[in-house]
Amino acid sequence: MEKARGGKMIVVSACLVGINCRYDGSSKTKPELLDLLEKKMVVPICPEQLGGLPTPRTPAKIQSGDGYDVLKSGARVIDIKGRDVTPKFIKGAIEAFNIAMLVEADKAILKDKSPSCGVNYIWDDDGLKEGKGVLTALLIDNGIKVSSGDI
Repeated sequence: MEKARGGKMIVVSACLVGINCRYDGSSKTKPELLDLLEKKMVVPICPEQLGGLPTPRTPAKIQSGDGYDVLKSGARVIDIKGRDVTPKFIKGAIEAFNIAMLVEADKAILKDKSPSCGVNYIWDDDGLKEGKGVLTALLIDNGIKVSSGDI
């Protein structure tokens, strides 16, 4: 497998390269990432699917914090039907992180506004707010550079 700049692979939210894995079964394709996919420089991941959630799935929000709080202090990820899906989000983040380690990724390009992949923003009960998703927090804590779409 060919490697990206600096000899490292880049992990990317699967929805950004056209995989219909978002909560509503759609994607948010960024055409500029498709070239990297064709060159085998990125590895698509969907932490919510890796955590065992179906597609489509009920939308979820982080309550009382962001991804760092989910990982460290017990904040919860609750879907709009009131179900606690925190264990699936944590499992998915760990599985996605393990893939990043396996391919020696030093960078991730993730879908903003997601409870898993949010880089700058996430949704909570009051609407859009600044914060990190669960996977983003885990990657940053382990030295992987995360962006919301910059190549």
